[in-house]
Amino acid sequence: MSTSTKSASPPGTQEPPAPVPPRKLAVRVTWRRALRRDWQLYSLALVPLLFFLVFRYLPMLGNVIAFRRFEPGGSIFGEQWVGLRYVDMFLSDPTFWQVFRNTLWIGGLTLVFCFPIPIVLALLLNEVRRRSLKRFVQSVSYLPHFLSMVIVAGITLQMLASDGPVNHVLGWFGHEPIRFIQEPEWFRTIYVGSEIWQTAGWGTILYLAALTTIDEDLYEAARIDGANRWQQIWHVTLPGIRPTMITLLILNIGTFMAVGFEKVLLLYNPLTYPTADVISTYVYRTGVESSSFSYAAAIGLFEAIIGLVLITTANQLSRRTVGTSLW
Repeated sequence: MSTSTKSASPPGTQEPPAPVPPRKLAVRVTWRRALRRDWQLYSLALVPLLFFLVFRYLPMLGNVIAFRRFEPGGSIFGEQWVGLRYVDMFLSDPTFWQVFRNTLWIGGLTLVFCFPIPIVLALLLNEVRRRSLKRFVQSVSYLPHFLSMVIVAGITLQMLASDGPVNHVLGWFGHEPIRFIQEPEWFRTIYVGSEIWQTAGWGTILYLAALTTIDEDLYEAARIDGANRWQQIWHVTLPGIRPTMITLLILNIGTFMAVGFEKVLLLYNPLTYPTADVISTYVYRTGVESSSFSYAAAIGLFEAIIGLVLITTANQLSRRTVGTSLW
């Protein structure tokens, strides 16, 4: 029969406490101490948090007037509860459904053309070996992003005017002047083209940053296996930037319904309403110009719900199929 080698402690004595692991000691640092220690770092997030609080979250309280009758000069939360009256109004309004189709068309064309072009441009810039040429192309492509929306719309209108440069070039080939700004069938092409010109260069920044994280040994291994440059791009480069592509795609899908309000408002006119009027401009005319604030709030809430459903669905599909998601 074996005896225990561990001797019992003498009576009247207390065993010393077990040592606390260093990890638990680090966890004990409270958020107050962390805030007091790194307050300069946390203060950098103060202005963005205030911006989202004032301009994003507090206005959500105003959505209640979509279910209440709002009268200017009265309560900011409406005077009388009307339920789904304004929802029924825009669902039975043929003008709204025309605006809804226009939003789908312009949002879909913007997603199809404006999303892949920055990827292609980033891949082309990544292949440029002359640093001076690469910087020149980047500077020229980035410049339109820093122009005011009013300037971009003014340039577009001047270029496509009846006596503008585009019609002058068409006249050299014997073509009659085209009224680009007055003809509804041209508006979607004009909008998407100006959007590509303004955003393509700026959109390449994230992709160029993602390209720098790809291991050069992967390219070396691909060359050893006999892969040419196109095969290296397809099998090494594109998989390397796939998480960035998926993240930006989900964000673009989330803003699918929020087609650029400012640019549409500056470019369209009553002649192009059949193809140019979108939900955001319709809400502006209904709410601000016609003072139907409750009706406009109901339409805006409907648009926000669709955007929430789209971004949630895209995130779930991306997580299940690709393994990359926002949350």
